[in-house]
Amino acid sequence: MPKIILDKFSRLLYSILMLRLSTKSQYGVRAMFELAKNYDNGPLTIKEIAEKQDVSVAYLEQLLNKLRRSKLIKSQKGPGGGYSISKKPEEISINLILNALEGPVTITQCLGPSAKGCNRIEKCVTRLLWKSLGEKIEDFLETISLNDLLKEEAKKTR
Repeated sequence: MPKIILDKFSRLLYSILMLRLSTKSQYGVRAMFELAKNYDNGPLTIKEIAEKQDVSVAYLEQLLNKLRRSKLIKSQKGPGGGYSISKKPEEISINLILNALEGPVTITQCLGPSAKGCNRIEKCVTRLLWKSLGEKIEDFLETISLNDLLKEEAKKTR
């Protein structure tokens, strides 16, 4: 059965994620997608990625450094060098990318690292709801790989 990325449930999750999804995550996924498109053709320079995805080189450099430290991409120096993904496109989930750039999905502030100031954490019923929803979103994002995005793009270009 083919995977349909934007079914009804997925659109709901997408809407929720857009409330918190930063440009860092959006641009990072786009850069990884560009590298996945070029998987069998060698590395891309940062300038090529920036031009193809309309992202500034300076901002992209920060993102690529985080992705490299997370071992999702590798870099080669010198002539013919650049960046490439470190695994096959089907082995890199969107969740891996977002975790490398931002950390785990947090729907509300009380789930983030600055939650220490909240005096309701231990007895808050809705916190458990948002925590569970965040886990479901991460589970869902784990099922979508760069390869799935490549397949979606191929369908659009037919």
